[in-house]
Amino acid sequence: MTPDEIRAALVRLGVAGKGENPRIEALKGGVSSDIFRVDLDSGPVCIKRALPKLKVAADWRAPVERNTYEFEWMRVAFDIEPTSVPELLAADVEAGLFVMRFLDPERYPLWKEQLRDGNADIGTAKAVGDRLVRIHAATAGEAAIAETFPTDHIFHPIRLEPYLLATARAHPDHAAVLEELAETTLNTKKALVHGDVSPKNILAGPDGPVFLDAECAWYGDPAFDLAFCMNHLLLKCLWTPSATPGFLNCFDALAAVYLNGVTWEPVEVLERRVANLLPGLFLARVDGKSPVEYLTEASDKERVRRVAMALLADLPDRLGIVRDAWKREVGQ
Repeated sequence: MTPDEIRAALVRLGVAGKGENPRIEALKGGVSSDIFRVDLDSGPVCIKRALPKLKVAADWRAPVERNTYEFEWMRVAFDIEPTSVPELLAADVEAGLFVMRFLDPERYPLWKEQLRDGNADIGTAKAVGDRLVRIHAATAGEAAIAETFPTDHIFHPIRLEPYLLATARAHPDHAAVLEELAETTLNTKKALVHGDVSPKNILAGPDGPVFLDAECAWYGDPAFDLAFCMNHLLLKCLWTPSATPGFLNCFDALAAVYLNGVTWEPVEVLERRVANLLPGLFLARVDGKSPVEYLTEASDKERVRRVAMALLADLPDRLGIVRDAWKREVGQ
């Protein structure tokens, strides 16, 4: 988007006055959308527009209407816990964009940056687990929510294909189990899913974690959200090795709080799906379409492959099995 397009959109949506000439700054970090900070007379806002082709090396495309579903996910989450998302200001469905309040990084630091620096705070992990399970529990079995998010056509190309199915093509010996995991996930319809619960999309706010970037919003399997998030806590052990004990403690704490809040199905059934998904997602972050940027050493990638492929050969049914396998690998 050009500065003129941004200013025109904000005026059209009633967020900015016609005479304003705000400072506009492109924000870094996103691969799937254009994101800008705009300093208005009323305070800073963030404008976000989905891209048809993601900014990654692989040819990765996804429907731009996901922007509308992201906005709707945030509206639902706001009704459940107002401080779990930024304040929403306006949306333009036809233009594929929405506007939200910009949150000061001094007060709302990025969880990923805290983890990178070795700040493995159990309180943050517990709060993430608590807010996530409350959103899932509040939307579980809600027919109206399911009808609002008929987004298999988005979730498949932006989550299942680039992670599980691309990884299946890279590892033919494990293709059958990865394809089955993708099929099971796609066909499990339980609750409203964020789809990208990653530390890069979570702010550690003064009133609790704030979730961003719900472009993959989908009524489906909440096990995906939990597995996606916990996967990052394992991978961070290779990014900041000195904090490995803390990351593993965060893994346990987040899981315990989340599983304690599961009300919509037997907890052991959900935990099995999470534990099944984890090795597939683990392997995907080195051999799928979206590898984590901080794993650059061949030896680190091999450690991930070694643990993931062993678990895929004999799928675990408990999260502790995954944690213990990784703990043995990283020498803790």
